[in-house]
Amino acid sequence: MLPLRQKLQAKLDRGEKLVSIFLTAGYPEPAATLPLLNTLVEAGADLIELGVPFSDPLADGPTIQMASQKALAAGATLAHALRYAKEFCGTTPTPLLLMGYANPFVQMGWKSVIESAAAAGVSGFIIPDLPFEESDFLQNDLTAAKLDLIHLVSPNTTPERIDRINALTQSFIYAVSVTGVTGARAQLPVETVSFIRKLRVSVSHPVLVGFGVSNAETARELAQHCDGVIIGSALIERIATAPDLASAQNNVFEFVSEIKRALLSSTK
Repeated sequence: MLPLRQKLQAKLDRGEKLVSIFLTAGYPEPAATLPLLNTLVEAGADLIELGVPFSDPLADGPTIQMASQKALAAGATLAHALRYAKEFCGTTPTPLLLMGYANPFVQMGWKSVIESAAAAGVSGFIIPDLPFEESDFLQNDLTAAKLDLIHLVSPNTTPERIDRINALTQSFIYAVSVTGVTGARAQLPVETVSFIRKLRVSVSHPVLVGFGVSNAETARELAQHCDGVIIGSALIERIATAPDLASAQNNVFEFVSEIKRALLSSTK
């Protein structure tokens, strides 16, 4: 069992629901990344996805696109994300994944990326535009480095494809709650719950749900049907409205703490 799965499973075995939070590396400014990562831990995040800024993030809505563009304008790169990850992982046991698109990884070189991520203490990757059919060549290096590659499943993923993803999965399955791009939504379609219920009975791994989770109420409702929630755009929005870093940290702490409390109450 990979270290990531061990850490998450220990919490699930205690009856907890998981909170995974996405943060763009270098946003709102490079110097803010580490303080915000530490604030996420203090607020109760169980898992963190550190986004690698990219100019054409095809699965992301306008909020995360904005954060990515600002980070790129400030000079943030994959190398910076790895540096932040190394500093962060050296001081906390909270697992961190690198989430990004294939292009920056290809530019650095897959072998170099995997070696650097392992040296930094990263737990694995989420790469939305790298389908599992094209990731086989990475598996030996990932296994040797004890890193995971998280695969996404959406409402229009076929049962056959879900079976293949389930066979490849080692830590958890990322369930995309809606067909489309990321973005906070006031409410999720009624079909979402049906999709998650069917998915959970067809796979043998924890299911975390992302895309559209915007508040504590939605998180609590979803958590009744899955193992945890993934939040990105709603957090970025709270950083975007803050006039300075201290205010951003306060907004982040209050928001994530509220989500965590909501999930704790959903298990009682």
